[in-house]
Amino acid sequence: MGSERPFRFAVQTTTATSADDWRTLARRVEDLGYSTLFLADHYIGPGPVSSRTLLRPQHLAPIAAMAAAAAWTSTLRIGCRVFCIDYHVPAALAKEAATIDLLSDGRLEFGIGAGTNQGEYEAMGVPFLDASRRVSKLEEVITLVKAHWSGEPIDVEGAHVNVTGYTGLPLPVQRPRPRILIGGSKKRVLSLAAREADIVSLANVGWHPLNDAGLTPMQEAQRRFATVREAAGARLPELELESSPYLVAVTDDVDGTLVRWSSALRDALPETRPEVLRNHPNVLAGSPAEIGDRLHERRETTGVNYITVPRRQIDAFAPVVAELSGR
Repeated sequence: MGSERPFRFAVQTTTATSADDWRTLARRVEDLGYSTLFLADHYIGPGPVSSRTLLRPQHLAPIAAMAAAAAWTSTLRIGCRVFCIDYHVPAALAKEAATIDLLSDGRLEFGIGAGTNQGEYEAMGVPFLDASRRVSKLEEVITLVKAHWSGEPIDVEGAHVNVTGYTGLPLPVQRPRPRILIGGSKKRVLSLAAREADIVSLANVGWHPLNDAGLTPMQEAQRRFATVREAAGARLPELELESSPYLVAVTDDVDGTLVRWSSALRDALPETRPEVLRNHPNVLAGSPAEIGDRLHERRETTGVNYITVPRRQIDAFAPVVAELSGR
């Protein structure tokens, strides 16, 4: 499957301290050939919650920042990786997303997820339901979003979402609808994504040499791909699989880089060693050519063709984007 889907690349960030900073970044990402600029749906600033939840302070809220980035660019796709179902009124979010797609001339990628960070929920005063109910709500929100974007009368009644009696406006430019991205790591969410989304985002894999199931990080990524493949069935060739390397370095000193990274992680994870990171699905280190070879290998073994890199790496990673985009 992997070789049938061409590579795409995105950048994810929420960091900008001025309009000029955000405008310059959006245009830089576009000029370097990245497909998409992603925001994140987090809201906390500096303080004890940031330290406790490991969420970096968030500068930009996604909807306004997405709209501004779309206005300042012409080809760059715009998205959020991913909107949390509990941070937005679902009917309002569906309309906001359709509006962004309309005003960007069809450049929205709509990421949606069930929410995971209990500490952030509690800090913002949002009830944190158990995982099963959050995923059930996600299923209903996806149904609503598709109904809102269809141009047909909406009639969605469920345990969490009840929206009826009107037709959604505006219609998105992309038809039949904007591409939907759903991310996760567990079987239920990955299976939902395989059935209902256009892009399946594989959540980052843990750093332990072996997880509770006795799988290495790469084996865990392959397990998740197998879950998607089974649930997607005949849809598999239509799907993109997205993932984000957490540690990225374009370097000629791979061994030294892996040693530095493993040392930085060792306080929290004493068993982390350079050899664990070398083949980790969320680690990329090497020359542009070596990284390209690694991405080709991973596309074959884990299905991932869509790679999101952190902001600090956009310039160094640009040669990889230039070489592999669309191939």
